[in-house]
Amino acid sequence: MPRENRKRGKKNRKKPDEEGGFHDEHTAIPVEPEVPDPIGGPSWIRSAPDQTPEVNPEAPFGYVDADVKAYFRTVDVQMRDWQEGDQDDAGQDTDPNEERRLFFLAALTEMGGKEKQLATDPDCSVILERMAYSMDDFVRRVFVDSLTGSFEALLQHRFASHVCQTLFMVAKHTISRESRGIFPTIPESSDHGELRTLTQLVLDTAEELLPTFTTLIMDPFASHVIRALLILLSPNLVPSDNSAQPVLRSKKSAAWKAKQGPMKSVFTEEKGKGKEAPPKSMPTEFRQLARRFVEALRADLGENEVRALAANKVASPSLQLLLEVEADQGMASDRDSLMDRVTVGIVTACRNDVNPTVEPSDYLNTLLRDPTSSHLLETIVSRSPDDVFVILWTTYFKGKLVRLAMHPVANFVLAKALERVSVEQLSEAYTELDGSWSKMIRASRTGVLRAMIDRSAIVQASGHEICEAVYSAFDLATPEDRAFLVPCVLHLLPLPEYKTALEANPSSAPQNAPSKKYGRQGAPGDVVEPKIQGSILLQSLLRLPDPHNQIAISNIASLPIEERIKIAHNASGSRVYDVLLESPTVSSKAKREFVMGFIGHYHLLVDDRLGSRVGDRCWAFADTYLKEKIGRSLFVHEQFLAGSYYGKFFARNLNLYLLQRRPDEWKTMQADRKRAQEQANKPPPAPAPTSTATPTSPQKSAKRKRHTQPEDEIDAVFNASLGKRIKKAALGDIAGAPAPRNAEEKVLKKESRTADGLQAVLGAIKHAPNDKKSHGKRKRH
Repeated sequence: MPRENRKRGKKNRKKPDEEGGFHDEHTAIPVEPEVPDPIGGPSWIRSAPDQTPEVNPEAPFGYVDADVKAYFRTVDVQMRDWQEGDQDDAGQDTDPNEERRLFFLAALTEMGGKEKQLATDPDCSVILERMAYSMDDFVRRVFVDSLTGSFEALLQHRFASHVCQTLFMVAKHTISRESRGIFPTIPESSDHGELRTLTQLVLDTAEELLPTFTTLIMDPFASHVIRALLILLSPNLVPSDNSAQPVLRSKKSAAWKAKQGPMKSVFTEEKGKGKEAPPKSMPTEFRQLARRFVEALRADLGENEVRALAANKVASPSLQLLLEVEADQGMASDRDSLMDRVTVGIVTACRNDVNPTVEPSDYLNTLLRDPTSSHLLETIVSRSPDDVFVILWTTYFKGKLVRLAMHPVANFVLAKALERVSVEQLSEAYTELDGSWSKMIRASRTGVLRAMIDRSAIVQASGHEICEAVYSAFDLATPEDRAFLVPCVLHLLPLPEYKTALEANPSSAPQNAPSKKYGRQGAPGDVVEPKIQGSILLQSLLRLPDPHNQIAISNIASLPIEERIKIAHNASGSRVYDVLLESPTVSSKAKREFVMGFIGHYHLLVDDRLGSRVGDRCWAFADTYLKEKIGRSLFVHEQFLAGSYYGKFFARNLNLYLLQRRPDEWKTMQADRKRAQEQANKPPPAPAPTSTATPTSPQKSAKRKRHTQPEDEIDAVFNASLGKRIKKAALGDIAGAPAPRNAEEKVLKKESRTADGLQAVLGAIKHAPNDKKSHGKRKRH
């Protein structure tokens, strides 16, 4: 600094004060004495503050790189195209799996080491869910193993929780194969340790979550994953994946996932793998672990805390599943069980006294009418022990049925309770509810009536009373009024309201209406449309034992053909016909008359998306003689069926060309198909005891017998050619058509698309052996 710019003045001298410090003479600010650094440096050197970043709750494992996220977006687009376009790829001659495997392998390679970051990313988490359905057993084990140790944090994350839930849902098939001793080939590598089986990984994950289980069931993101884990540990809690969906996801979450498109395997040979029923046999450790979850909740929460979970929208579904697990393992009858706490001591009262007297609890009365807690009470009345249910019915239901049946929430609980009442309780319920059926229908409370019909069909009692209740519910007093049973029940309107609706919209009236003012056959877009609840009621009536189900069967038969076709073309009404053809309580004579009632009008029936499905069911039920009558009635409508978008598939199944030229051969073919269908529908035979004979499967022996049967070469060639044509015209292109039974039919179907039928026949005739020696050898074999 230049001398002219320096400031003049006396420098401040710092003097030590009495306390050993230093202070400025002018400011008197104490100055800390220099303390030698313990490391050896001067006192003015300070260690840097801790630079450890705080954990971001949105990305606890870090953010995904932008390039990686862009790559996985392309993966999502490609996999979605494959999942939505499997039907288009089904007709290709080349196998598309090789390209898909290479693409999927590249995505898995890119995913390595970034599983946790991808799972917590809002865009990539749904991509991992989509990929989980296409993973094989080995990849699933690697994926779950990479998440081990962090499941508690992942379950409480908004996006990663759904990834964990999907993993638990798809893991059941891998665990089922592992329980049968089917393991994938694992590449040997010394860099990594031993890879645990998925069964062991699930057990370790459950052990990791067990200490914080009571906290997780109240977490808004972790509770649905806990439910998925409980269903995995106890697969017999729900009969199928479809019924488990409401338990695992809310309506909002299910609607969001539906927008993501179908999630299934992208590999064609694994189609339908995700639709398998959940395995009923699981490792023994799973059952023991599910029991430990129930015991942990018992130990950590008191009686009032468990009852408080019932009103919690997040924890109540988990408590329902825990009650299911408790009842499934026979723990509901114990004192101080979860069932005992929720029922306010009814289980303990039943254990202390044979015929206890229980005072009604305000808590359970509140559960009856609460929209959230009523679901829990449905589980209680359906899974409680028999003596506990008797106390519940006597205390909370008997004498209050009319009021509960009309309540918008309590009627669902009452319907669930009616599904397990005894014969005496069912008769008492009918007497108490007599006179209020019409009010229920007008208020659209059909659950109680449907439950009573189903219970009557199971216990084979009170059939006459149920029929009278149906007539009373729809104001069908006279025999003339009862002719409107099916339309009134299907539209869920009592007769006066139904007639009023017809006057307002005459195009919805049936043809057999007693007055012409009710108009003609209805057309699409009618105001009065069949209701789903009415269709379910008719289906329940058809399941009643004979002769009580005749009130619905005879009424359907009395409808004009136009009205029956109209019902078949409706999504709700067609289900009634399905039950009529499938119900074991409907006689074969009634089913046959129903199928014959459409003869002459099948071309109109199958000219619709839903009507074609009804026509296929009628065709599957008919025997060979009835099929011939149906086929001959359609000779004049062959051109109409060929021009119909849906009818052409039904016509291909009939094979009218063969019926016209060679009816005997057509009858033989139909009889063989009917026999094969009956054999396929039969349950598999029980395993035979061990014998000294060579063990051979029935299918192989049957196939060997078919090959050893002698037949003429020319007939065999023509039969093979005709068989190809039949398989080419099979209903494989429409929804609901059965898949080829074996690989041989697939090959025949493929050859029929590429080979010329006439050249194949001529070539086979030319090369067919015609010497007697070859015939003799074939007969001896």
